[in-house]
Amino acid sequence: MSIKKQFLKSKPVCKVSFKLTSEEAKKADKVQILGDFNKWKTSTKGMNKLKSGDFSQVIELEAGKEFQFRYLIDGEIWANEPEADGLAPNEFSSHNSIISTKQ
Repeated sequence: MSIKKQFLKSKPVCKVSFKLTSEEAKKADKVQILGDFNKWKTSTKGMNKLKSGDFSQVIELEAGKEFQFRYLIDGEIWANEPEADGLAPNEFSSHNSIISTKQ
């Protein structure tokens, strides 16, 4: 799993690239990133599945904020991002990953 951030100079946006390897995604057919930025909607489009079986997605997030998120693998398994900027407890006695777009 990995995260890369690119802050744009032209507008207050941070492009965040998310990537999961096939092994990290447990050889899934579908992986979604759900979080504050898409209201945790499971109808959200899934990540792009690459020929290698890896998954990737770029999301533009408002700069200067923090967002909670998790990966949903095949609609059943929740996973956190080990390279996240932090963790926050959630109402399911677990934790959500945090991504910060503060510079």
